[in-house]
Amino acid sequence: MISIAVYKPDMPQNTASILRVCACFGIKLHIIEPCAFNINDSRFKRVVMDYINLSSIIRYESYEDFTKKNKNSRVILMTTKAEKSLFNFKFRKTDILLLGRESKGVPLYIHKDLKNKLKIPISSKTRSLNVAISASISAAEALRQIREI
Repeated sequence: MISIAVYKPDMPQNTASILRVCACFGIKLHIIEPCAFNINDSRFKRVVMDYINLSSIIRYESYEDFTKKNKNSRVILMTTKAEKSLFNFKFRKTDILLLGRESKGVPLYIHKDLKNKLKIPISSKTRSLNVAISASISAAEALRQIREI
């Protein structure tokens, strides 16, 4: 099943929102450490509520640990720097949608490491969507394509 990965998340509220999306769609959340917060953070708990009990979280010590343990999955970077739209891409059931940090995205070496980079088309007058909204749109489109929603 499609899953979502977040790289060193900065904001507990966004990660909690992504976790709720994962719970609602029945997909896993991969967290690439270190997080800039603890999951006992009140801001995280306020947004995640009881959805934490309805979701599956897998934590990794590093990006290298994440890639090593997910060799059989295609990792797709969701980034504003991509040329290709997620609406012009064929998703597979084992894909992992990777989202970067709210403050910095992902480092250049990850951009270079990943073949598949996609963007969500938005108005040229704007910079980007919130990471939790991007995760929601990306997951919904991937699941729609593989006929899981």
